Amino acid sequence: MLSYRHGFHAGNHADALKHFVLFSVLNYYNQKDKPYWYIDTHSGAGLYDTHHPFAEKTGEYEAGIGTLQQADDLPKALDDFLLFINQFQTGKKRFYPGSPVIAQKLVRSTDRMKLFELHPTDSEILINNMKGQGVKYQVGITDGFKGLIGLLPPSSRRAVVLIDPPYEDKKDYQTVIKTLQEAHERFSTGCYMVWYPLLPRNESLNLPNKLERLFKDNYLNVTLSVTEPQGDQFGMFGSGMFIVNPPYTLKKELESVLPALVKHLGVDHGATSTLDYKIP
Repeated sequence: MLSYRHGFHAGNHADALKHFVLFSVLNYYNQKDKPYWYIDTHSGAGLYDTHHPFAEKTGEYEAGIGTLQQADDLPKALDDFLLFINQFQTGKKRFYPGSPVIAQKLVRSTDRMKLFELHPTDSEILINNMKGQGVKYQVGITDGFKGLIGLLPPSSRRAVVLIDPPYEDKKDYQTVIKTLQEAHERFSTGCYMVWYPLLPRNESLNLPNKLERLFKDNYLNVTLSVTEPQGDQFGMFGSGMFIVNPPYTLKKELESVLPALVKHLGVDHGATSTLDYKIP
């Protein structure tokens, strides 16, 4: 299914959580001189105009990152992330970076980027957005689940992987589990980040529990809910990130950031967050 376009949702509450985690993890990996690969299985277009009709139609950016940018009582870790985002919004520019462009700004000349995007329009835009930035990257217009497996283990023996499907197809939930399990078998020391929506449906609610059983010795699972579940199967009331082999610094950063995300992005009394982990 190729109907999903992230431009409608760029910079929403889910991106706030997902991209903060990505920002934190990549900064941690940059602390060591050893090179690493960044692998993104569902890259999207890479950069989004917050004034595009896509974004203005839903208003999700203004209710997400836009709201955080107006706050003046944020913890330092979240402030640092927003300062990073602000570089895309100077002068007449009003863009929000997707995960590949965030990574593009953070990886070093010795690192590598491996990006996958199957949507024909978004993959073409992604390639144009990545050109001329001085980083070594490859864009595969193919299934990112299969593409990831074909890359492992990386020659660098260090990697950060983002698995971020749209979950339009119910099969994506099972494919995420199968792919992550096989990826971990091929390359057990990589940092794997799985984004998932919080929906009132069994596939969504059971995914983190299944992942915890598979990776019970070294994981971090964080969720952000912005509203009370509405009782239908299509209303996303929040999202989560399940990280295998998380940096030891991530737990502390999330503990400082989550209360602010709940406070500023919460819509009603159902706004809350959770943080579960098992870190050696």
